[in-house]
Amino acid sequence: MVARSRGQRRRTLQDVAEAVGLSANTVSRALNDMPGVSAATRARIKAEAERIGYVPNVHARSLVLGSPKTIGVVVTDIANPYFNDLVSEIEDQAFTAGYNLLLLLSDEDPERERLAIETALRAGVDGVIGVPVQGRANPWTALTRAGIPLVLTTREIPELGVDFFSNDNEAGGRMTTNAVLERGARDPLLIEEDLQISTVEHRINGFRQALEEHGIPFDSRRNELIPSRRNARSAMHWRAEDGYRVVRDLLDGGRMPDAFVVGNDYLALGLYSALRERGIRIPEDVLVMGWGDYAFARFLDPPLSTLRLPSIEVARRATARLFALLDNSVAGDEPVTEFIQPELVLRASTNR
Repeated sequence: MVARSRGQRRRTLQDVAEAVGLSANTVSRALNDMPGVSAATRARIKAEAERIGYVPNVHARSLVLGSPKTIGVVVTDIANPYFNDLVSEIEDQAFTAGYNLLLLLSDEDPERERLAIETALRAGVDGVIGVPVQGRANPWTALTRAGIPLVLTTREIPELGVDFFSNDNEAGGRMTTNAVLERGARDPLLIEEDLQISTVEHRINGFRQALEEHGIPFDSRRNELIPSRRNARSAMHWRAEDGYRVVRDLLDGGRMPDAFVVGNDYLALGLYSALRERGIRIPEDVLVMGWGDYAFARFLDPPLSTLRLPSIEVARRATARLFALLDNSVAGDEPVTEFIQPELVLRASTNR
């Protein structure tokens, strides 16, 4: 496990001044490109500020006005109902604790994620809760390097060495798959998003584990990947049209599993339509298991079995941890990782 500097604080103008052996006034003038500082001294001060991770705090310039305490929240997509619930609960907890919320969206774009983190730094947030894009770059180190308390949620970056809170996607993958296997399925198909993120990886692992426990081998034909938003942009990560298309193409190709386990309820919505067009009945001919328990799931015909995610509890624990870091009420250098269990919701789509 990667250790981290628990006691590291946000770098200040005074830290830069002490590092270069000059007054805070001189350092401020240099960093703000004001006259009265030589080019060589200005360059030395800026280099030292970058080395120690100092970022100007825009709120510090108006402390006399009583600048509010602020938490930055960086998420990939606010249209995702899970993230919508997550952010709403973080905002509730922050408001109760006297903090404002700065919401920044990366839109599954690594460059937008980098700019969002830079914006949080420039805005002088007290701490950040983030959902990473999980691209090849890791812009989150800019926060830890600057001494900004950081808590990640939903998608993990183990090498970053920060606290992490998420629903247990691997357990959820086992639960949803076991639900159809225990009801007679022997040829289930998993439909997932083709995105290299830990949540998808963990769900696929859970699916594989459940199959193996029932003596069913896992291979590529049991997992259909839908091109992700990162590859083909759309209004949301997932669309009902994607579920409709992939099932229609499977049926056209002669593939007819006895159960579908889908990575979210929106894909199941389209899947229902494709099956209905071919006269395939749910659950008599095929079982269907969703993921997310979104508002429409229980109103489908038949009502959709799915997995209810603990987004509210994840948000509460992540926010509580960030507050503990901010008031220095936690000790130790080891980051905390917690996986909260989801809840299986069985309805008529798996009631054979």
